[in-house]
This record gives sequence, C-alpha cells and structure tokens, in this order.
Amino acid sequence: MHINEIQANVKNIKKQIEKGNPFGERVTLVAATKMQSAEAINAAIQAGVDAVAENKAQEYRDKNALLLPCERHFIGHLQTNKVKYLVGGVSLFHSCDRDDLAQEIAKQSVKKGIVSNVLVQINIGDESTKGGYAYTEAENAVERLSKIDGINVQGLMAMLPDTDEEATLRSLAKKMRTLFDTLRVKYPQMQHLSMGMSGDYALCIEEGSNMIRVGSTLFGVRNYTNA
Repeated sequence: MHINEIQANVKNIKKQIEKGNPFGERVTLVAATKMQSAEAINAAIQAGVDAVAENKAQEYRDKNALLLPCERHFIGHLQTNKVKYLVGGVSLFHSCDRDDLAQEIAKQSVKKGIVSNVLVQINIGDESTKGGYAYTEAENAVERLSKIDGINVQGLMAMLPDTDEEATLRSLAKKMRTLFDTLRVKYPQMQHLSMGMSGDYALCIEEGSNMIRVGSTLFGVRNYTNA
C-alpha cells in the first residue's frame, strides 16, 4: 500500500474515534505492524498513531532502530526466553497471558531497574486457540500479578472471537467492560481496556474499549507469501 494511502487510513480512523467511547474516555490507536516495512510504519507514525506494536520479538529487534519516535507496544504471544529483548524498549505489553510470563517480565525489569507496564489478557470467548486467563480466573490473576515487583498491571486485553454474530460480540465486549470497571475499583492504576482489531474495533469502542489494535485497516491486507 502506498504511503499516502496509509496516512489517509490513519487520519480516517483518528476521525472515527475522536469522540472517544461512551464512558467519556479517549481511544488510543495502536498500529499493529506485523510484517510491515519500517517505511510503512513510519508513515503511520507521521500520520498520528498513538503507538506501534509488534507481534514477534524478532521483528521488534529488526525494525526498532529504524522507526521514528513513537510509543512501542508488544501485542503478540510471547515466549519467556524472548522477554529480555523487549524489556526497557516496550512501554506496554498487551498479552500478559500467564503467570510465568509475568514473572519473567518482572525479573528482567528489576534487572534493568525499571517497572514494565502490562495488560492482563483475558480469554473472553473461552477459545482453545487463544491464550489468556479464563474470565472466571481474571480477578485472581490481576490480584496475583499486581503484587509482583517489576510490573505494573495497567488494564486488560481481549480478542473477541472471529464471528459475524454481532449479538455474541457485543455481549462479550460488554462483559469485558464490566470486568474492567469492577477491577478498577480495587486497582485504580488500571486504565486501559485493549479490545478491538480491524474487523471489530467500532463495535468494541461502542461497548467501552479505550484502546484498539489495528493492522490491515491501516496497512492493507498482509502478504504472507514471504513469511
């Protein structure tokens, strides 16, 4: 996709989300940059995305030095042995989906004398193909992770199921927002509900998401032939 098209797409989404969500919160636009060139990502940064996010540690390492200043997030499933390459450079880990990962992010953060911000991933659709804590385990997970030195639990992340059934999606998105609001009473540092991707971000915002992770709507459909 041409640079001008990417920038137009960013501006279009920024316009769509400028009103914020129904809870009066600003919506953060995170560009999901998997398999995108540094040139394409820089075009999105120049057009005003709030953060850029990789799915793989290797891609983060390969591209990071080539990118313009912009907040860096990580949104993919993360192996514990790759954490050391990201801590200190990534300002928000969206996919903290298990205790051993939280412990490793904390360990590497303490080693560097910093605190890393994480979102606790919830498997809201109870899907065997997706990571994350079960909805019923969410409260216990947040409580455990909030006590670990070296990480700061800043909210929740969820991926809705890939379905066209709008009622199902709305129900699950509402459930996530209710969980977020419930937990925030006890953990006021939780400010992000990262929910919504290219196919469902508008619905997720309507139901209370305040952070969206958008890839193909910004950059066009990914070409996997060279992956």
